[in-house]
Amino acid sequence: MKAVILAGGTGTRLWPLSRRERPKQFQKLTSDLTMLQETYERVKYLGDENIYIATNENFFDDIVQQLPNISHDHIILEPALRDTATCIGYAAMRLSLDADPDEVMSIIYADHLVKDNQQFREKLELAEKVARDERSLNIIEVKARFPNVNLGWVKVGEAINDDVLEFKGFTEKPDLEKAKEFMDCGDYLWNTGMYVWRIDTILEKYQKHVPDTYDKLMKIKDSIGTKEENAKVREHYSACEKISIDYAIMEKVSTDEVKIIPADFGWSDVGTWESIHDELAPESTENVMHRKHIGIDTKGSVIRTDNPNKIIATIGLDDIVVVDTEDALLICAKNRSQDVKKVVEKLKEEGKYL
Repeated sequence: MKAVILAGGTGTRLWPLSRRERPKQFQKLTSDLTMLQETYERVKYLGDENIYIATNENFFDDIVQQLPNISHDHIILEPALRDTATCIGYAAMRLSLDADPDEVMSIIYADHLVKDNQQFREKLELAEKVARDERSLNIIEVKARFPNVNLGWVKVGEAINDDVLEFKGFTEKPDLEKAKEFMDCGDYLWNTGMYVWRIDTILEKYQKHVPDTYDKLMKIKDSIGTKEENAKVREHYSACEKISIDYAIMEKVSTDEVKIIPADFGWSDVGTWESIHDELAPESTENVMHRKHIGIDTKGSVIRTDNPNKIIATIGLDDIVVVDTEDALLICAKNRSQDVKKVVEKLKEEGKYL
């Protein structure tokens, strides 16, 4: 099996640590390793020859620095931000040049947390077997722990066997009321975006459901190895529709083409400072601290500074986020941390986002 690690995201809700030039996958958020390095450690049992990184061309040097064992020709560079459908299709096309058409590829995100790596491996191997045997599109999904409005949800049906469930449909980022309904009925899982399928199977779906994108990818394929390759990649990739894989493919295929592999391996997209607290704090009232912090009557907060010589002192704070970097300081209520992206949007409007 080939593993494609998607490492081109921007992680705006984790500003001011996650930045345009160094987003969250290149940051140390949950351990002494960066999120990208944690992801690599999770899949390195496959062998470096079977691991690929798909990323924005601006991040090439970061990938090389953080993952020195990955061959440069296994770093798939995107010349433009065209969302996951174009990125994954491009990766599948690239892999089809190196692997047998019936080889299986998995899609893994570089900025997600997984606590139980052994179960992760078991579920990945199960999804690989199902993909080989049935040529299905397989998604590894996890049990919802709260009514999250920042994630997509998947409705599941009957059990096909002890390890696989029927797929009934997607709902992308529901409102709070709908998310509570999903939690109560018990027929929904969080969508992790971890896909496992045969290379030829997914390319067939592109040809059927997003033919314009497929045609552009084939034009790129025809140019590979020629003197026009770089120009053709930039021309055709940039012209592809900007759309997610869920909208482009997964919502268009029939439900019986998709299989759900349920898992419970401590997954989180760690997309907000609140989610980082939830994952790292042993108890909800404990603080998550990075470097020097003195707290008096401070509970349930995230306190972080990148300056090893600075002390952050807090008094009488509950459920607050304080993130101090060289050029910015964020202070917000923890339950409003999803709104950090609004700060980033305002900074972009003012030309101040770095």
